[in-house]
Amino acid sequence: MLKEAETGIPVKELCRKNSMGNLNFYKWRDKYSIMQTYDIKRLNQLEAENRKLKQMIA
Repeated sequence: MLKEAETGIPVKELCRKNSMGNLNFYKWRDKYSIMQTYDIKRLNQLEAENRKLKQMIA
């Protein structure tokens, strides 16, 4: 969605198409716009690993 927004598609249209609120889009943009694809994949892997470790401790 972020790449589509960079191409010039209006944010309201993207959000409607993907059933997402405008505020969530802007939060995503603030969080992920500076990251490359491999950074986002690594972040997701680390979050999953942290979830597993917390479950092991609990």
